[in-house]
Amino acid sequence: MSSSSAIWSVDDHLADILAAIRPLEPIELQLLDAQGCVLVEDITVPVALPPFDNSSMDGYAVRVADVQGATEEFPAVLTVIGDVPAGGGGLPTVGPGQAARIMTGAPLPPGAETVVPVEWTDGGAGGGAVTEMRPAGESPEGASGEVRVHRPAAAGAHVRSRGSDVRAGDLALARGTVLGPPQIGLLAAIGRGTVRVRPRPRVVVLSTGSELVQPGESLGEGQIYDSNSFALAAAARDAGALAYRVGAVTDDADTLRATIEDQLIRADLVVTTGGVSVGAYDVVKEALSSVGDEDVPGGGIDFRSLAMQPGKPQGFGTIGPEHTPLLALPGNPVSSYVSFELFVRPAIRTLMGLDDIHRRSTRAVLSAEKALTSPSGRRQYLRGVYDAGAGTVTPVGGAGSHLVAALAQADSLIVVPEDDTSVEPGAELEVVHLG
Repeated sequence: MSSSSAIWSVDDHLADILAAIRPLEPIELQLLDAQGCVLVEDITVPVALPPFDNSSMDGYAVRVADVQGATEEFPAVLTVIGDVPAGGGGLPTVGPGQAARIMTGAPLPPGAETVVPVEWTDGGAGGGAVTEMRPAGESPEGASGEVRVHRPAAAGAHVRSRGSDVRAGDLALARGTVLGPPQIGLLAAIGRGTVRVRPRPRVVVLSTGSELVQPGESLGEGQIYDSNSFALAAAARDAGALAYRVGAVTDDADTLRATIEDQLIRADLVVTTGGVSVGAYDVVKEALSSVGDEDVPGGGIDFRSLAMQPGKPQGFGTIGPEHTPLLALPGNPVSSYVSFELFVRPAIRTLMGLDDIHRRSTRAVLSAEKALTSPSGRRQYLRGVYDAGAGTVTPVGGAGSHLVAALAQADSLIVVPEDDTSVEPGAELEVVHLG
């Protein structure tokens, strides 16, 4: 363990973190297990979608010439030669003056050029809708085997053409794609049962402090509820990780050390919150002194001060036999969350193998009743509400790092540069979007 006396910039601290993190090794996963993971290969289409011309309606497969000029007064009368159910084989051939009843998704039979919806017909000799399918050539009991068509249909009407979705050889999904429900559906549709991906990172989140109580329990004197571990675990999931929240650990170095060591078996990244300042009970530094990788060049946990507000005290390094990255964040709720967005989220996205690891940012005009003040030499991150239509951002809450309610109202962070000690309303500032 080491402590840096120098003041680090936000950019240098982030660069130091990212330089030590490598994307996780790819694995082959079943489709549903791959949800949220990142593809490591281009996926091409082995078969066209749809693989054959098929009907998009329940109705009748006919030749165009046989229904040309059909009207309510003078319908086209066609002989029904059989049924074409979805998934059925042995398709009947539709000749002149003939029709085949067809269901949605069923292949267009030979000879047919278009599909007439059942609503455009009398539904067959009984005048009802298509309700029961029979083999080709077999007509409903008691029926004449005829259908009257009241409207013409153009070639290819109500037909989904082979390859109209994707063609064989097309690129289905590119390397680097995050697999969501539509992508999982496409993979299944082209016949892929497994896929090669980088797994979702496993992030262990734990908070420290003897004053912390789990939500749902009764508060004692001097106690507060542990909100940080919940917020950070939720943020880790939002970033794409599998998050494991550990209950608050008391201010005891041995207990904290043992807890962290126990969690390493399921961690690709460890995040702690609290205990990184210079107080007498800030035990994270003490606890991590014997679990760092000081035998590894550049290893160990380095605790440093950053030129930012909130979030000045930070720690980073690697621990355990697998050199698991650990980020130690401050304990104040806003400081903790802002630090996560700036440092932990990019680390998670890097582990996933993504190219775009940062939140989207834009420039916006400050909408405020008075000037913002900011400490000299520190980059300040204020909570804000962004108005895309007006191109403005409005601060919410004060600068206090304990103001959780204001954080819950915010959808962005307003960035005040290190050299600006006062920003007047109407000035343009960088805005980091939180969603």
